[in-house]
Formats: sequence, structure tokens, C-alpha cells
Amino acid sequence: MRLQTESLVDDVMRTWPATIPVFLRYRMKCVGCPIGPFHTIHDACREHNADPVCFLSDLRAAAGQGAPANSITGVHVSEDSANR
Repeated sequence: MRLQTESLVDDVMRTWPATIPVFLRYRMKCVGCPIGPFHTIHDACREHNADPVCFLSDLRAAAGQGAPANSITGVHVSEDSANR
């Protein structure tokens, strides 16, 4: 299973517990939330004003599915923008 914006928040945290700190770093209090089984990653980003592309990238990195975010700031930096 690959993390996608339509993945349910609760499923993501149960399948990849290493993603929980990512939710917390983005100040999302999804851990233990009764809406988690019904909210998608997209829903959570919309509710918490988070960039879904960056958030998904950070979730994938935590789950071992992609490139990590900037470890100091927690902000996703693309190769293109980092080289400017």
C-alpha cells in the first residue's frame, strides 16, 4: 500500500507508526481523534491548513516511501528549490 492523499489518517498511523511524529510536527492532533478513521490525508491537510504535497512527502519519508524532509525545519525542500 502506498501513502496517498486519499489514505485514511487512522490507517496511515496504524500501518506506519513512524508517521505519528509527522502528524505532531505539523501540529495535527490526529492521534486518537475519533474522526481519524473517516478523514483522509487530504481532509486533515485542509482542516489544519497544511500543504498536502509537503505533508504527504514527509509522511512517505517517515514510512520509508520517499525522500526525507529537511531534518532541521521539518519543511519539505525540493531539489530544484534547494539549488536556487
